[in-house]
Amino acid sequence: MDSLTMQNLSRATMEYLMQNLSAGMSLVEVRSLCERFMLENGADSFWYYDVGAFVFSGEETTISISGKDYTTADRRIHENDLLTVDLSPQCQRIWGDYARTLVIEAGKVVVHPEEIRHPEWKRGLRMEDHLHHVLTETATEAMTFEELYFVMNEEITKQGFVNLDYLGNLGHSIVQDKQDRIYIEKGNGMKLSDVKMFTFEPHLCLPGSLYGFKQEDIYYFEKGKLKRL
Repeated sequence: MDSLTMQNLSRATMEYLMQNLSAGMSLVEVRSLCERFMLENGADSFWYYDVGAFVFSGEETTISISGKDYTTADRRIHENDLLTVDLSPQCQRIWGDYARTLVIEAGKVVVHPEEIRHPEWKRGLRMEDHLHHVLTETATEAMTFEELYFVMNEEITKQGFVNLDYLGNLGHSIVQDKQDRIYIEKGNGMKLSDVKMFTFEPHLCLPGSLYGFKQEDIYYFEKGKLKRL
């Protein structure tokens, strides 16, 4: 078992969800669908407070809370809606960590972002892609977590967005015990190369908006080049 296997399971779970998601489903059903798929396909548990899928919809996509305080809302997916799903499978203490914001229009997931009709939702997903591109072009092994924090938050502000994370961070190291994580945050002088892998998961919105966006992937360095797991 390795991190790539768990991350591939995360991706497969999201794809499975996108194929089976429709208007009228409850968020509890969405969570159950994801967690059951992960357990049936290689996960033995969930590393983030025993919750395999954190699910938010509509205006609740701007919510940022600790997993220990999370409960799945009693809500159903609308014909036109925004859904953020954050997955946390593990097997033998090896983690996957993967999140996406999905757009539902006319009752179905819009698979190709360029086909999204809602202008703000399209802009939000494009911004997430942009930040992940900036990360891969900017991050170096010698860069500290704090330096990356400032670079990426400056880009978020420059592009007219707001960082929604309740602690202000943008990601964390991949470890075997969640208490051992270190973060992309102010004051963290450790180098990116001091950890084996780390996540990048900017949680954003436009100022005053009801809608939040999130995209999370795991990254690592190979021969000095940052790569997505």
